[in-house]
Amino acid sequence: MERFDVRRGLIKQVNGEGGLSTLAARYFEQVEGTGENSFSGSHGIMTSIIGSYEGSALMIDVTNVPPNFDDPEAMKSAMDARKRWTSFLDEATGYNSKQRGDKAKEWAKKASKAKSAISATRHLMEMSDTLPEDKLSEAESIIAEIEQALESNDNTRAAGRAEKLNKLFN
Repeated sequence: MERFDVRRGLIKQVNGEGGLSTLAARYFEQVEGTGENSFSGSHGIMTSIIGSYEGSALMIDVTNVPPNFDDPEAMKSAMDARKRWTSFLDEATGYNSKQRGDKAKEWAKKASKAKSAISATRHLMEMSDTLPEDKLSEAESIIAEIEQALESNDNTRAAGRAEKLNKLFN
């Protein structure tokens, strides 16, 4: 499952134009809507494409089969499928491939920052004997919130809570 950030306001615009399945049908052969903001389909070497808008992100699960590299027609078809895939992502997210990559790095960085804050706080709590009980319980509460946010794939909230956790002991 891949996650792609979606430009603000684009999901509403796509829904106004018929929804994600209508958009996908412009790029892929067999598409059927599976809900208000979701679809499943296939096209060429992509034997299964399942996509949906969740929150402010596009979640996609794609199964690809390798083409026959010795057959020029198969390679041409595979290149066409790849071009369609990229064009679909551009339109469904509102970002080009470089911007999608930058957003993915930013997303991963937020998760890393949150995990690092948890690790540093736990280490500090183990090493110190003089921390007040109220700060320890507040830290544990914030850590639980961060872990919940990470589990539900809300890295933005996790990073925000991590900042609060870091400020708690500074």
